[in-house]
Amino acid sequence: MRIAVYAFDDVTMFHLSTPTLVFDEVARQGCADWSSTLFSEARGHVRTAEGYQLGGLADLTALEDADAVVIPSWHTDFRRPSPALVAALRRAHERGATVVGLCLGSIAVADAGLLDGRAAVTHWKAFETFRTRHPGVALDKTVLYIDHGDVLTSAGTAAGLDACLHLVRTRLGSHTAGQVAKELVVAPHRGGGQAQYIDGPRPSRTTAEPISRVLEWALEHLAEPIDVDTLAGVARMSRRTFIRAFTATNGTTPAAWLREQRLNETRRLLETTDLPIEQAAARCGLHNAATFRKHFRTSFGMTPSEYRRDYSTRHGD
Repeated sequence: MRIAVYAFDDVTMFHLSTPTLVFDEVARQGCADWSSTLFSEARGHVRTAEGYQLGGLADLTALEDADAVVIPSWHTDFRRPSPALVAALRRAHERGATVVGLCLGSIAVADAGLLDGRAAVTHWKAFETFRTRHPGVALDKTVLYIDHGDVLTSAGTAAGLDACLHLVRTRLGSHTAGQVAKELVVAPHRGGGQAQYIDGPRPSRTTAEPISRVLEWALEHLAEPIDVDTLAGVARMSRRTFIRAFTATNGTTPAAWLREQRLNETRRLLETTDLPIEQAAARCGLHNAATFRKHFRTSFGMTPSEYRRDYSTRHGD
């Protein structure tokens, strides 16, 4: 993988370093031959928001052979990208490169016309500007990132780490993503279906604590026949109160969260064991084979058999 990361005047060091830190760690650990290059619209240097001068940058020709192009952030005045950058992004996309817009970088990706008619996410502060400029893009404030395969967008600053680890996971498997995350001391996986921020009053401490206990309990009992009423009982709340508190805390419904955890655990078993697919799913509480396969394909873009074939770690990563 050759990854080109866009640098511009006033970009923050954190935004710029996030993709290079994650992707270069893949190579540092010997997991795959990945490399990243910083580029700008002209060879030379840029000055970061912190006042550092970065030199030795490539120009737009770096996009000609890149397998992925990352716009790690964008100007805080939401200016439109130059025609030259737009053209370069479109050419890279047309020849098969994955285009990634992290945080405000999704604005530039949308301005390049790569998100028309699709769903996307960006930093919540840019929502209104984004909606006004791109009414044909379905913005989703309930997720950390959205991956279309050829185009990936993420929410705020920290979600960029999640999106980059997600890209590692989809290309190299969860085992490698876990290795990289462990080295960086970050969570190996926070699913895309999580709210980037809580819209409305935050739950009180007394409300959040039982929800936290419910999450821990559920993860330890995934194989059991758990439903929303079961979880509400563990929290000692009425069904209606529990659903409201859970959604406010996690940005998703209890049923959706539970399904995601079960699918993720099934995916781990497919990677690390030789269990038959239906048996692996049943161990995670997914006993209806047809429904399991449908949700698995919707969530991960492939069948369980295809996933095991591509990402099994039983015979090496």
